[in-house]
Amino acid sequence: MTNRLNQLFSAKKENLLSIYYTAGFPGLNSTVDIAEALEKAGVDFLEIGFPYSDPVADGPTIQHSSQTALDNGMNLNLLFEQLKDLRRRVTIPILLMGYFNPVVQFGVEKFCIKAVEVGADGVIIPDLPMYEYESLYKNHFIDNNLSNIFLVTPVTSEDRIRKIDALSQSFIYLLSSSSITGKNLEVSDTVELYFERIKNMHLKNPAVIGFGISGHAAFTKACKYANGAIVGSAFVKMLAREKDYLDKIPAFIDQIKNGVAATV
Repeated sequence: MTNRLNQLFSAKKENLLSIYYTAGFPGLNSTVDIAEALEKAGVDFLEIGFPYSDPVADGPTIQHSSQTALDNGMNLNLLFEQLKDLRRRVTIPILLMGYFNPVVQFGVEKFCIKAVEVGADGVIIPDLPMYEYESLYKNHFIDNNLSNIFLVTPVTSEDRIRKIDALSQSFIYLLSSSSITGKNLEVSDTVELYFERIKNMHLKNPAVIGFGISGHAAFTKACKYANGAIVGSAFVKMLAREKDYLDKIPAFIDQIKNGVAATV
């Protein structure tokens, strides 16, 4: 069976938009409603975060959403239960994103099986070491046709990037900085050289840029160097701010993609 992510990247090579949000935030049962609204608004693929009590790579916005989701009662068992009907309502590719500790507690093989059962196409686990993935867990992902997405930062060596490219099955996640999530993308000469360096490596996998993409200008800049970009903290802030957040989603996405002025 062809992975939906691979189908997407075969069909569309540029200006891909992905949105990250935390399962169970702002409300415990809002996860699938938000996914459906994002697809209708024109998002290409989604990252649904499963919350963890110690999200060390995340800034205050996503930390807050994770803690709220945990306080609401969100956990992996409940998330998989909520996502049972996901594919009746959402057709675009879905990734699950979170830290490795909850996955280990759940059971890595069991996690991969359940993720595919509910319609996930891939996972992003930033703190899963590459050597552990390759030596201990790779077959669980491959056997279930579940893409494991690796992260590259400005300080990642060329050798490691080549290794990541060889192990990747869908796309590579380029962090715009080595900072935490939520920092605005400032494309300095150094960052521009980093993006240019990656582009000139002619990797076999597509690349998507994340961290700091909060508006149309940053989205357009990121798409100059990669196949698309991921918006996280800016969207989570909107969910926290707006009571009628489902109604606000089309305008928010329009602003990111097209720069259309809107109250978001």
